[in-house]
Amino acid sequence: MSFSSDGRGLDVANAPAPDERRKLNLRPLARLVPYIVRYRGRAVAALAALIVASLTTLIVPVAVRRMIDFGFSDKAAQLIDSYFAVMVLVVAVLAVSSALRFYLVTTLGERIVADLRSDVFAHLTRLSPAYFDAVRSGEIVSRLTADTTQIKSAVGASVSIALRNLVLFVGGAAMMVVTSPKLSLFVLGAIPVIVLPLVGFGRAVRRRGRAAQDTLAEASGYANELIGATRTLQAFTNEKLARSRFATAVEHAYVAARGATKARALLTAVVIFLVFASIVVVLWVGAQDVLAGDMTAGRLGQFVLYAVFAAGGLGELSQVWGEITQASGAAERLSEILAVQPAIRSPAKPVALPRPANGGVEFHHVGFSYPTRPGVVLENLSFSVRPGEKLALVGPSGAGKSTIFQLILRFYDPVSGNITFDGVGLTDVDPAELRSRIALVPQDSIVFATSVRENIQFGRPEATAAEIEKAAEAAHAAEFIRRLPLGFETPLGERGITLSAGQRQRIAIARAILRKAPLLLLDEATSSLDAESETLVQQALKRLMLNRTSIVIAHRLATVQFCDRILVIDNGHIVEEGTHASLASAGGLYARLAKLQFEMGAA
Repeated sequence: MSFSSDGRGLDVANAPAPDERRKLNLRPLARLVPYIVRYRGRAVAALAALIVASLTTLIVPVAVRRMIDFGFSDKAAQLIDSYFAVMVLVVAVLAVSSALRFYLVTTLGERIVADLRSDVFAHLTRLSPAYFDAVRSGEIVSRLTADTTQIKSAVGASVSIALRNLVLFVGGAAMMVVTSPKLSLFVLGAIPVIVLPLVGFGRAVRRRGRAAQDTLAEASGYANELIGATRTLQAFTNEKLARSRFATAVEHAYVAARGATKARALLTAVVIFLVFASIVVVLWVGAQDVLAGDMTAGRLGQFVLYAVFAAGGLGELSQVWGEITQASGAAERLSEILAVQPAIRSPAKPVALPRPANGGVEFHHVGFSYPTRPGVVLENLSFSVRPGEKLALVGPSGAGKSTIFQLILRFYDPVSGNITFDGVGLTDVDPAELRSRIALVPQDSIVFATSVRENIQFGRPEATAAEIEKAAEAAHAAEFIRRLPLGFETPLGERGITLSAGQRQRIAIARAILRKAPLLLLDEATSSLDAESETLVQQALKRLMLNRTSIVIAHRLATVQFCDRILVIDNGHIVEEGTHASLASAGGLYARLAKLQFEMGAA
């Protein structure tokens, strides 16, 4: 995703291609540095334990040389016990420092990834709806789970292994020079030959790893959509088609992952061959020196051990390099989310809304089009809602009624014109303060996979148990709630699937009642209710709307007859305005809709 030139939000049409984005993001892992700095004490302790373990390992060859050169002579036989005692102490220090390194590094990785997940999710909650219009929720979930797991693997294991082997490589190489400068030239001369394929193959591994993660995210997104629509899927008997498409997506992910693994395997094979081939050559040269008397057997053994440490360290680096580059790709994908700025943001100096709030709303020549959809939705729209007024919006589907609610909530900004709330322009107000004064009952009632009580309490988290139950009573939901197995504590399942549509609607109404906001937005609030429930809820809504401004969207005109004023919207314009009685007798669009509905109801 890219941003508009003014920095206000997404510019989907001009978003760079994936390859272009990768070129721009050269160091994605650098984004993890602030997380490590948060826990620098633990990181420093882990690094200290790592260095102690590595340096302890580097002591072993010195002890081996002394045993070979001096420990087996009759003169030094009494020292053999001391050498082995020191070796046991060295091994004990190595064991303790290694265990401490493992614990500190692993918990540091878990801590960093937990913080990263929280920060990414918190950032997602701040993004505007326009962002989610252009991305799949399943892909976002994949980034929150699979990508962060990849980073955890790298930070909690691969980076530690890489640092340990880097110390072993550098320390081993330095001790090789101290032990035998001549033999060191052979080994160090081979390093460029080893490093060049490491860097070249590493780039290929990163590209392939990124491709594998992208493909897996697509498969996860498809699965997420299907799981959320299981009943529709089975109702249309499309299980075979869904299985086939998902299997194809998974196969693509497998092929991409296999390509990344193949590149890593080839990298490992090349590096290990070059490393240990150089050791064989050095060992042959050293053997010649021992036979010529230019070097002791113990010194050759010490050199070989250091060469093995250095070679082994470099070989391990080649393996973990692939994991680190994959983590870099995962960090890059998360960075793309964190780099997106919300299109709707609070101004630097927001204007405070008046207190007490009245809930008055005014539209001034508003024009609007959705960023991801062609066509004008609203055009030069002007109207006002007086504090305490009950206003209904009526019109055919697609006329722009729900879009008006989206703009009042400032999920989007108008393309032209402006909107005010209690006399203050919406773009001058902190969106959180604005939305805190609005209660919404959406057309598709959202119920979460928590208890009934928590679902209602979502409207006002600080509400007491008594207030929650009172809101349920006002929404005529308490009766069916108490019949549930655990009453208000009954878990409702994902999307409230265990409830009927009417029951979900009443919980949403109870949530809005509990919010106690001065402006009430009702989007088809009674559309899913049976006749008896609709009558009860309408009575509750009438009481609810007495002391607050209310805007009601309804296709069923019987639900708007009690409103003070009705606006008839068609193709983004107000085509009629009046009361139910005046509009029904005017012979316009409202009259035709009313005649059609009431005749169908009579039939």
